[in-house]
Amino acid sequence: MGALPGRIIQSLRRAGSNNPVFILDEVDKIGADFRGDPSSALLEVLDPEQNFSFSDHYLDVGFDLSKVMFITTANLLDPVPPALRDRMEVLELTGYTEEEKLGIAFSHLLPRQLEAHGLTAEQIAIPPETIRRIIASYTREAGLRNLEREIASLCRGVAREVAEGQQARVEIKADDLPQYLGPPRFFREAALEHPEPGVATGLAWTPAGGDILFIEVLRMPGTGNLRLTGQLGEVMKESAAAALSFIRARAPFLGIEEDFFEKADLHIHVPAGAIPKDGPSAGLALLTALVSLLSGRPVKRGLAMTGEITLRGDVLPVGGIKNKVLAAHRAGLQEVILPAQNVVDLEEIPPSVRQDLKIHPVARLDEALRIAFPPAGGLEEVLGEGARGQGLSYSPPPPPLPTQ
Repeated sequence: MGALPGRIIQSLRRAGSNNPVFILDEVDKIGADFRGDPSSALLEVLDPEQNFSFSDHYLDVGFDLSKVMFITTANLLDPVPPALRDRMEVLELTGYTEEEKLGIAFSHLLPRQLEAHGLTAEQIAIPPETIRRIIASYTREAGLRNLEREIASLCRGVAREVAEGQQARVEIKADDLPQYLGPPRFFREAALEHPEPGVATGLAWTPAGGDILFIEVLRMPGTGNLRLTGQLGEVMKESAAAALSFIRARAPFLGIEEDFFEKADLHIHVPAGAIPKDGPSAGLALLTALVSLLSGRPVKRGLAMTGEITLRGDVLPVGGIKNKVLAAHRAGLQEVILPAQNVVDLEEIPPSVRQDLKIHPVARLDEALRIAFPPAGGLEEVLGEGARGQGLSYSPPPPPLPTQ
């Protein structure tokens, strides 16, 4: 309130139209304090049932905002007040994939930085492998701001060498990056070369894209305690408890001692303990790691998995499939287990990635365990008729059996 109209009326006057497009940036950063709550004012503005008579305190007459298109942006959806979120249609935009970043870097970022630093394409050469190394080892983000900064640092280094007359043309290879950008800041997980019992590879989604994570399980003498470390959230802890209950109820059919939990403690750890982790999608990997340790068999080499589990033995769908599959492909894995209901999400994955990976859609836990532990005596032998009614089945010859 003051001697001027509000920001909305002022913007309409500058636009010279009564049906412009308004961009409200970073609405998740709106704060409420003693000066007022801006989100409360936005409730009337963004609601098409109310904004036909928007009242500006300066004009003190109703103004029709129903023809204005409002677009808001937010990095995180959770901080946006529920009432405000309910008045908007939410469109989820995932971060760029590595291939998309590579294409944008060569078509847009690199030419712009060359012009800004007074360089020509004849004076500097940056192969695609170098940009890939920058993306993987020097930037970990959903967008491109840091990638452009690192490319600018390369251009400044080359511009100095050209200005000093050291070289007329500089080719920056991937191994030359520490000379210009310093030591790598990020290290991506690679697939396990020699799997061992008690370790399974899971797939995770982060705001910077997909990543793989290792689920480690250790058994020690004890009195039946389950310990979870790695800064796990409540949902992930509940997935571990559900996996353990499933195994204890079906231990004989998995080739595991029925009293294994009475004389031992189990410790589940997910490395990168400084990074909080949560969500139900690690349930399948947690179950597989526990079965691997207790049965003494390593998980199939080059296999990653994601999916939520139930006590009945179902595998439920999860989110972030595109980024998770791309992370598995980037890490050098050959096979991925996904929930059967997530098959529709595979259309978003580039065909070249789908050709390189063998993807197994599963609806039941017995299907996943059969893939994770190939027939070589052990699980494949015990998943037989005795598993009827226990959430496990064996085929061939009979089809999967119903749960009890």
